[in-house]
Amino acid sequence: MPVTLYQSEGHQCLMFTDLADDQAGEAVQSNQFLIVDDGTGAIIDPGGNLAYSELYLTMTRHFPPQKLSAIIASHADPDIIASLDRWTTSTPTAKIYVSKVWERFVPHFCKPGKTAGRIVGIPDPGMRIRIGRHDLIALPAHFLHAEGNFQFYDPVSKILFSGDLGVSLVSGEIAKQPVNDLALLLPSMEGFHRRYMVSNKVMRLWADMVSPLDIKMIVPQHGAPLAGKAVGDFIAWARELPCGIDLMGSGNYRVPA
Repeated sequence: MPVTLYQSEGHQCLMFTDLADDQAGEAVQSNQFLIVDDGTGAIIDPGGNLAYSELYLTMTRHFPPQKLSAIIASHADPDIIASLDRWTTSTPTAKIYVSKVWERFVPHFCKPGKTAGRIVGIPDPGMRIRIGRHDLIALPAHFLHAEGNFQFYDPVSKILFSGDLGVSLVSGEIAKQPVNDLALLLPSMEGFHRRYMVSNKVMRLWADMVSPLDIKMIVPQHGAPLAGKAVGDFIAWARELPCGIDLMGSGNYRVPA
């Protein structure tokens, strides 16, 4: 069953956390998201083929997949959008939103011609995507971790769908419960962020961008949502974290013996 992150006055945000749990040990846990506003739906980071069937069937209990207006991808990793071929069949009119960096790459997930005229390349500065009565805001998050990468801020629920930033490597069951104390997740977050985020410079730029926003929850594509005090604590932690190329040296670039 999905987790209801927000529901009020015709606006709903649902999170699916455990659709690939039967592949535990083989595939990383991932979250998928459905936003519905006034009868219009959008799916964020629909996932790979491991999640597709269960996601489609579960979604039908809450919203007709055929009526989705948007398939939205933070970047082009397989766990983000490898199921695109199947979604283009089941949602014949939905536009596909992905960074313009990846708009000519994601068709490789599909049979020839299935994405023709459907891909909207998100420009580097971001854009607003209309979902029902409101705009979902695509925020630039380049190199966190992908070259062309976006997060999505919903100003109604005040949720930041943060992609791979804020990830904790936990089970689908643990991921269902928002966490208010960042310290509980740091052991399952730190190693991931040090490896997958490109540099502290980019982390600081991100922190400066999101700090003025009214964010009630940061919801990553893997692991548990951050809520309450954990939101500000995570932004502060990310701002100071050495990561990626900050940690690399000549010892990391040697011909194997």
